[in-house]
Amino acid sequence: MTAARPQASGGRRPGFGAVQALLGLVLAALCVAPFAIVLVVSFGQVVEGASWRWALSLENYLRFFVGLEWPASTSFLYLQKLWWTLVYAGLAAVIAVAFAFPFTWLTTRQSRRIQTVWLVFLLSSLSLSEVFVVMGWDVLLSNRSGLPMVFRETGLTDWLQSVGWFDTLRDWGMATPRNVRFKTSVFATVLTMSYLVFPYAVILLYPALSRLDPAMLEAARTMGARPFTVIRTVVLPAARLPLTGAALLLFVYLLGAYVVVSVFADPARQTLTITIYESVRGATLNAPFGAAQAVILLLTAGGFLLASLRLSRLAEAKA
Repeated sequence: MTAARPQASGGRRPGFGAVQALLGLVLAALCVAPFAIVLVVSFGQVVEGASWRWALSLENYLRFFVGLEWPASTSFLYLQKLWWTLVYAGLAAVIAVAFAFPFTWLTTRQSRRIQTVWLVFLLSSLSLSEVFVVMGWDVLLSNRSGLPMVFRETGLTDWLQSVGWFDTLRDWGMATPRNVRFKTSVFATVLTMSYLVFPYAVILLYPALSRLDPAMLEAARTMGARPFTVIRTVVLPAARLPLTGAALLLFVYLLGAYVVVSVFADPARQTLTITIYESVRGATLNAPFGAAQAVILLLTAGGFLLASLRLSRLAEAKA
């Protein structure tokens, strides 16, 4: 009888470590190397002729936080753009998850066939690019052919004026002296961003809600709990982590939204993605400053993720 061939330590096949090392190198080349290049470029200096040179300067980061002419004067322009980046992404992520939760919960209560139809429909909607979605909402919210025209022709604008709500819409930047106006506004920006990530929110919540133990729900109903009470006391606590994770994932994803902001956001309330593009490929052509903005945006997203992870661990420890 031939002796059995000795296996690698830990039961792994020979060559498995080499495959892991190769995958690690590929991951480093695709993820770590681009970030390292952007980080190095952010310390560069711009020169005349829309070019730049390698350097080790903090002037790009200083310009972001206090302005180009500091210490003579201080400007928080780019901090304001960072603020609007966080506001748009946070509101859109929370709204998308808030609407996706009841939709997903009701879907999981249906038959398998209906669930499959909805999931296929949502997955197919993901094939639509951001440009296509924004183009559709652009037509829908257009002043001449969209909802403002519907408001004017159906008399809703006159009704808003009669009840006094039209002035409130004007204060919010959602109306002109004659009619409602959705472009450009925070409302249109957040609405389109929420619609853009709604299918992702449903897909992220579906596994957790579909695996809830029916016995827990039945026990709560047997004890006299109403449907809303069951959702509040049983379903929401069980789906707390998936809800938080989905909101965070969508938040980070929306930090990089470009087309939605460029079409629907007011120029004074645009985000860092617009200024990053203008610095790298647009009118200003200042690649080091654009790289510095990208690094700050990435670090901000990482900070939010770490803070939320810390809070979730504290919540689990208290529970």
